[in-house]
Amino acid sequence: MKEKLLSSLKEALQIENREIALEDIFRDYEEWDSLGRLSLIAALDEEFDLQIEDKQFEQIITVGDLLKAMEAKASK
Repeated sequence: MKEKLLSSLKEALQIENREIALEDIFRDYEEWDSLGRLSLIAALDEEFDLQIEDKQFEQIITVGDLLKAMEAKASK
């Protein structure tokens, strides 16, 4: 799930020239904006069949936090 998430995140935010780490605060990426947010949420739904509520999404800070939230939802 981790590698697929990293790939989806890079694609959703159109990141080409750098690696993404679990410790990264994805909202600090220069590519992060409202369109990037929507693209990421859509990618999570399409690629993983996961929906993360806005309230929960706002509490997610790092890429690792996002992965943990996804794993928790997937295990339900």
